[in-house]
Amino acid sequence: MAIVKMKKLRLMAVRNQKEELLKQLMIFGCVELREPENDGLAPELSQYLSRESSSVSERRAEKALLQQAIGVLNTYAPAKSPLLSAKPDVALSEFLNRESLEKYRSVAESLIADEDRIKRIGTEEGRVRGLIESLAPWLSFDCPLETEGTRDSIMFLGACPAKASLDDIKARLSEAADEAEIFEVSKDKLQHYLVLLSHRSQHLKALEALRDYSFSIMSFSGLTGTPRECTDGYKAELRALAKEKNQLIEDIKSKAENRAALELWADRADTDIAFSEAEDKLMGTQSTVVLDGWFPAEKEAELEKLLGKFDCAYEVTDPTEDEYPDVPVELKSNKLTNSMNMITNMYSLPAYNGVDANPMMAPFFIIIYGLMMADIGYGLVMVLAAIVAMKKIKPKGGTLAFCQLLLYAGISTMLMGALTGGFFGDIPYRLVHLIDPDSTWAGLPYLFSPVNDSNTVLYGSLVVGLIHLNTGMVISFVEKCKAGNLLDGLFEEGSLWVILIGGIMWGSTMLFASAPAVLGKVGMVIIIVGSVLLLFGAGRHSKGVFGKIGAAFGCIYNTLTGWFGDVLSYSRIMALMLAGGVVAQVFNTIALMPAESSGLNVLTVLAFLVIFIIGHALNFGLNLLGCFVHDLRLQCLEFFGKFYVDGGKPFRPLKVNSRYYDVKE
Repeated sequence: MAIVKMKKLRLMAVRNQKEELLKQLMIFGCVELREPENDGLAPELSQYLSRESSSVSERRAEKALLQQAIGVLNTYAPAKSPLLSAKPDVALSEFLNRESLEKYRSVAESLIADEDRIKRIGTEEGRVRGLIESLAPWLSFDCPLETEGTRDSIMFLGACPAKASLDDIKARLSEAADEAEIFEVSKDKLQHYLVLLSHRSQHLKALEALRDYSFSIMSFSGLTGTPRECTDGYKAELRALAKEKNQLIEDIKSKAENRAALELWADRADTDIAFSEAEDKLMGTQSTVVLDGWFPAEKEAELEKLLGKFDCAYEVTDPTEDEYPDVPVELKSNKLTNSMNMITNMYSLPAYNGVDANPMMAPFFIIIYGLMMADIGYGLVMVLAAIVAMKKIKPKGGTLAFCQLLLYAGISTMLMGALTGGFFGDIPYRLVHLIDPDSTWAGLPYLFSPVNDSNTVLYGSLVVGLIHLNTGMVISFVEKCKAGNLLDGLFEEGSLWVILIGGIMWGSTMLFASAPAVLGKVGMVIIIVGSVLLLFGAGRHSKGVFGKIGAAFGCIYNTLTGWFGDVLSYSRIMALMLAGGVVAQVFNTIALMPAESSGLNVLTVLAFLVIFIIGHALNFGLNLLGCFVHDLRLQCLEFFGKFYVDGGKPFRPLKVNSRYYDVKE
């Protein structure tokens, strides 16, 4: 696969066909609009061009209204939809018929008004409950709260900390004001609730005396009647508020039948926003409009056929090299490479003149993921989950790429599990020997075991790393040759390949006693030749003796540390394979402990199932994420670092947008 070749479109159309033209381009869905440039336009036309106006702010406000209304329904009347259900279909003609949806504006506004009133009721309920709580200590006080005293006396309601002695308070008060008395209404763990009665001439002395005991006056201004009467009134108010809130909730639930129409209108609003944003990118005169854009070259014939229906003049050109940074990027994918799109989108799209890494990355990502997970049972779960999801929800775009990646990684996990003999760890072997302790069955057959053959797995991981890294170097070498930089490729990648070949020849004599000694000597000569080429290539662009020496030392350091670190990074394949297998075996051991100690019965079988399912669910979830993250790291850092040029802008054509519905032509 490759990066889709783009072409630039410049078009001028009569004004009265603007809306229909944009509508047809939206249905076509393959043209990304951009703001027109003045270069290439006649000077006498450029001075009359002005930006087109649009209703994008109104459309966004409309979308916000609909989303809020749908959110109200989802809160108070959630839809009961089957698990993993596909989006409902809607015909394009119905989707674009705006008039049929306008009648639901009042429904949306009513839903929002109901929710606003429910929120205000909640605030009011909180206020009333606070008042009831504040009156609770005074319920036994049978004097109206508005009472302040008589002509000669004054009354205060207040509180002081519970740790204060009431006898001490009374004694202190009698010393300070002999015509004052204090009464306790109630007491809790925190405070005494007190009533102070005093002659008006002595109330200041009384308050001053009580200040030593942190006496604070409590105000109930605005309340009339006894605390009991006020509390009863507030409880009645709470009941009325609750009744009103329930009525509002029922009113919202009665409008749930409009959910589908509101969701359809919200999807249409998304499309209207895209339409209005496209209008913002147009320029025009009193009688014409001008647009610029990009479209896939393979769609040129279809686009010309569409534009032939309008009174317009247009020009189609290939982008120049200076325009490459502005050209949007779309990757041409098949069923295998489409699964890699979510990875390149997470990292960064390649530059327009770069390389689509997906075709070469796909087999490595899938194989490495399978090596890391390496369990038939886990792979089977992944495959079944992907198949069910694709069948039920009929995914598109990024969701489809994720399901495809899950499917391919699951198949790879099953295959690698067959090589390592793993099926939910070692559960087949453990179950057989639990049922028949005298069995001689050695478990599922395997080519190598991450537990018993860890060194073999480690060496194999490093070999996979060497192949992966060298594939990236081959791509880099080919790209340099295409760009006319053959010498750069020979001195950079070529010299490393010479060193690698020599290293393999020399290393074979160290690993295999039967290898001829001359092979090691020839390998050492080849290593020296490759090293000379590498050092010469590193310093050939440097000036002066010291510059060349510095470049040579820098090359030695970067090559040794870079290559050693890159290759060593692939040891994580062995680490994750080993960790997943060991943890699975640990959970199997724990799950079988009750049966091994007490024999097979209903309780031990139930205990086994619970521990087995929970344990392997945790191990599966951790490995599912961990293998993806570490595999992603190997691709984005080690593999991409050899050749990948990022920075591509994603291709975002004007098209019909939908979240809740699947629009069919």
